[in-house]
Amino acid sequence: MWRIGLKMLMGDRAKYFTLVGSVSVVVFLFIQQGSVFCGLIGRTAKPVEAIGAPIWVVDRNLQVVDEFKGLLDTDLLRVRSVEGVKWAVPLFIRQAQVRLPNGKFQAVRLVGIDSATLVGRPPRLLEGRIEDLNAPDAVIVGRAEMERLGSPKIGDTFEINDRRARVVGIADVPRDFLSNPYLYTTFERAVQYVPRERKLMNYILAAPKEGYTTEQVLENIQRTTGLAAYDEDGMRWLTMNYYMRNTGIPVNIGISVVLVFLVGMAVIGQTFYAFALQNEKYFGALKAMGAGSGTLVGMIVLQSIIVGLIGYGIGAGGGSLVGYLGGRGAGKLAFYTPYQLLIISFAATMLICVLSSLLSIQRVLRLEPAVVFRG
Repeated sequence: MWRIGLKMLMGDRAKYFTLVGSVSVVVFLFIQQGSVFCGLIGRTAKPVEAIGAPIWVVDRNLQVVDEFKGLLDTDLLRVRSVEGVKWAVPLFIRQAQVRLPNGKFQAVRLVGIDSATLVGRPPRLLEGRIEDLNAPDAVIVGRAEMERLGSPKIGDTFEINDRRARVVGIADVPRDFLSNPYLYTTFERAVQYVPRERKLMNYILAAPKEGYTTEQVLENIQRTTGLAAYDEDGMRWLTMNYYMRNTGIPVNIGISVVLVFLVGMAVIGQTFYAFALQNEKYFGALKAMGAGSGTLVGMIVLQSIIVGLIGYGIGAGGGSLVGYLGGRGAGKLAFYTPYQLLIISFAATMLICVLSSLLSIQRVLRLEPAVVFRG
C-alpha cells in the first residue's frame, strides 16, 4: 500500500513538483526571515565580541552596550580589590565623529583600551602590529565598513574632534548593528578624542584568579562594589534583549513569518486537495478492494511527509546558500542560522504539510467505493 501511495504521489509530475515547490518556497522564506532576525539581533552584541573580555563591570542601570554611563576612577580600584579578581583594566567605548581628508564627517565606534596590557584589543590583525598602538596619534581601523572612511591604509591620517589620528593597523572586526567603522586606540588617547566629561571610563574589564570561577567573581564584584558585572555571554544577552524589547525588529519579522506560515498552509492545502480530487477514483478502488480508512489516511500522511522532507531539504539548502553568498567576506547581509532555527523550521514544515493534508483526508474518508464505476 505504501508503494502505491508513493506511485500515486509521483505519478502526476505536475502536481508533485507543485507540492514540493510550494513547500520549498515556504521553507526558504521561513529560513530567510528567521536567519535575518537572528543576524540582526546578533549584530547588536558584536561590540562585546569585538572586545572579548571574561568579565564586564558596568553601571547598574546600563541597558545596552551602546549606552554611555560613566564610572569613577575609584570604581576601578574597588574592582581590583575584590576577592578573586586577577586583574581589572579600564575600557572606553563611545561614538565619535571623524573628519575625513575630503572634508566629510563619519560616525565611528571609538574603543579605548588599556595601554599597558592592551586588553580589549582587536581579535585579529590583518595588517600592522598591536604594539604600534602606543605610537603617537595611533589608531587601528576595523575592516568592516572601513570604506566609509575612504578605505584607509597604514600611514593615512584623519581628524577626530580636531585631533590628528594616524592609521597603524587594520583589524578583522565583525560588522555590528549600527554599521559604523571601529577605531581602536589607547584609553588615554580615546578620552582626548571626545568632549571632556567628569566620568571618562564607562567599562571595566576583569578576569578571575586561578581557583575562582567566573560566577564567584561576578557575585563578589556585585556584592562588594554595588556595580553590575556580567560574563561575556551575559553582556551579549543584555544588549540583545534590549533591542528585542525596544525595537520593532521582532514584531516586523514575526508578522512576516506568520504570513509565510498561513499562506504556505493555504497553498499547500489547496494543492493537496486538488491532488486527492484528481485521484479519488484510485482511492475509491482501494476502498472497494477492502482498504480501510486507517490505511488510506496513512497513505496520505506518508505522501505529505515525503513532500515535506524533500521540500524542506531544497528550501533550507537554498536559504542557507543565499545567506552564505550574501554574508560571507565583506557582505553586508545580516544572516545567521542557528541549529535551533533549523529544528523549528523543520517542525513547522512538517506541521504545515500534515495539517494541509487534512483537507484531502476528509475528502477520502467520505469517499464512496462506487466512485470507481462512474464515467
